[in-house]
Amino acid sequence: MYTLENETIKITVSKHGAELHSITGKKEGTEYLWNGDEKYWKYHSPVLFPIVGKLVDSTYIVDQKSYQLPAHGFGRISEFQMIHKTADSITLELTYSEGTLKVYPYQFSLQITYVLAENSVKVIWQVNNLDDKTIFFSIGAHPALMCPIDQKDRLEDCYLEFNQLETAEIMKITPECYLKHQKKECLEHTKTLPLSQDTFKNGVLIFDELKSDMITIKSKNNAKTISVKAEGFPYWGIWAPEAGAPFLCLEPWFGHADYADFKGDFSDKAGNNSLKIGDKFSCCYEIKIGQ
Repeated sequence: MYTLENETIKITVSKHGAELHSITGKKEGTEYLWNGDEKYWKYHSPVLFPIVGKLVDSTYIVDQKSYQLPAHGFGRISEFQMIHKTADSITLELTYSEGTLKVYPYQFSLQITYVLAENSVKVIWQVNNLDDKTIFFSIGAHPALMCPIDQKDRLEDCYLEFNQLETAEIMKITPECYLKHQKKECLEHTKTLPLSQDTFKNGVLIFDELKSDMITIKSKNNAKTISVKAEGFPYWGIWAPEAGAPFLCLEPWFGHADYADFKGDFSDKAGNNSLKIGDKFSCCYEIKIGQ
């Protein structure tokens, strides 16, 4: 486990999945990231790569050959190598191997960098095409943020705040968490989404037309906040287990799950990204705490 800290914030990062395990505000010792208790969910902030969400029957096709991947791919369950570290940053890398080529037939490297700046942690992704052909992939974030942040609060005391006025629908999903070619109303000329035990009763809320590039968890009772800022991401997922877990996930994505009726080649999968020979894909998002 690696640790980075400044005067305001402290984080820990694991080589396993290059996953954030803790975001602590040093003013009061408040933990802002879920602890991974398997009672609700065993992850903290996994990277979703090379797919986001589920494939139909866990299967996809590349050049007429079938491959299988679990939901969200293998990035979150792979061992990364630390390749660079400074007082306020760390970079970990996953490179293709014989094992990855059996389930994902592309030569790649994925670098994940964490950078501290005052009261925030910036997460930078870089996907490199090391192959002799165009590669295809999706990538997404899945940080599980404490909600309520203050244990004295109830979930109903909390709400989400968008940084733009929103009128937005969500993409409908099947019980198996595949996408439908339908949407339903969710936000109507508002910057807030109240939270309750019923908010996620039908599963993840998936937005593909948000104006906002930042969403913040807030409370009616105190000033503690946590925000995810992600400029340029085409999709956002917002999710929590039905069972009353004390966290929710604010998830900016480049990609999404299969549509329930998709049967084509991986290169034609909706939401996928393509990367030509020798090219690099990079993006970043930021998690910011308010104490």
